[in-house]
Order: sequence, then structure tokens, then C-alpha cells
Amino acid sequence: MKRRSTLLATMLLLLPVPALAHPHIFIDAKFAVVGASDGSISELRNIWRFDEVFSSSVLLDFDKNEDLTLDPSELKAVGKTVRNSLAQYNYYTNVTSNGKTVAMAKPETVQASYQDGALTLTFSLKPLQKTVLKGTTIFGIYDPTLYTAVDFAADTDLAVSGDEFARCKRKVVRPKPDEIIAQNQATLTSLFFNDPMGTNFSQLVATRLEVQC
Repeated sequence: MKRRSTLLATMLLLLPVPALAHPHIFIDAKFAVVGASDGSISELRNIWRFDEVFSSSVLLDFDKNEDLTLDPSELKAVGKTVRNSLAQYNYYTNVTSNGKTVAMAKPETVQASYQDGALTLTFSLKPLQKTVLKGTTIFGIYDPTLYTAVDFAADTDLAVSGDEFARCKRKVVRPKPDEIIAQNQATLTSLFFNDPMGTNFSQLVATRLEVQC
């Protein structure tokens, strides 16, 4: 029987030291913030398309009938595995409202599809508590371990949806890693030696969506 541990091992048994870590998984992502009629966040929609190398490893692990594709039951197993395994990383989705972290509930389901050699995951997250779009809300999609690279090809891949956003300003920020390192070298070095996982370099360099209402 095929082992189903590769997906978990790849996503969870990650390099412990950010300075030594570099991306092994690549995601082409699309993200949308959906606003409710009362001005709060309704849901966050994520679509992730994985690189062919990682997708092929998932195929090897979950293709039970060995027909070189993933049928509905196998895709369901992939989605269930990801839903459970990425919970501790908040599904790479990080939100702050006026500087305070907004906790997200576990997605009801993670839909998986496999087409043209690529695995795609689709899922939505909802705030645990009602969160009104007021002041500055920042949305970042990144892997804190630096093992997975999440890329948004165009600024429009970080979108907003809903009439309530008519009163808001939207801005996509793409930090330059070289500049971040130069500006924070002393701090990053100090933090690294005291706590290798505390540098949070991935947050500093992650593409983010800033919404001001």
C-alpha cells in the first residue's frame, strides 16, 4: 500500500533554520477578500496552483489505483490531508487589523483538483470573530518556514470583492528581499542567534495586500 506521508513530510517536516531554508515548493496563488454588507470580512478565498515537481510527488502518494491521475476520492483525500496538516501554519494566511492579529477558523473543506500535471487547492477562511474593515487591514499569504514560495503573478491576483470596498483604498506591497536584509541586517542577525525561528524574515519579504477603510 502506498504511503501517504510524503505530503505531510514535505509540508510539515520543514527545515528548522530560516537562514538555511530555501523554497522547495512553489505556488502560483490567487487571493480575494470578500466583504459583507455590514462592512466586515465575510471570507478569504485562496486558490493555489502547485509546481509540477511537487504535484507529481502528491500524485505518487495518493494515486491508489495507479492510473496516473487523481480521481475524486483521491482528490478528497489530498484535500483532507492538507486541511489537517496546514492548520498549525494558519494555511499560510496572515491577517492583521490595525496591528492586531485576526484569527481564522479552519476551512470547512479544501477542494483539490489535478489537471495538466498540476495540483490546485481551493479553500476559504473566515474570521473566528467578526472583523470590521476599519482602519488598516493587512493580508499576507506566506510560509513562515520559507520552505514554500507563494507567488502572485499580478497585483490583480490579490483582489477585493464587495460593495463595501468602494469606501476603501487597496494597495499591493511587494518588498525587495535585498533591501529588507540591508535595512534589518543587525536585527535579523541578533534574532537568529537567539531564536532561529524568531527572525520572521518570511513576513518581512512577503507580498501583501493593504486595505485602508
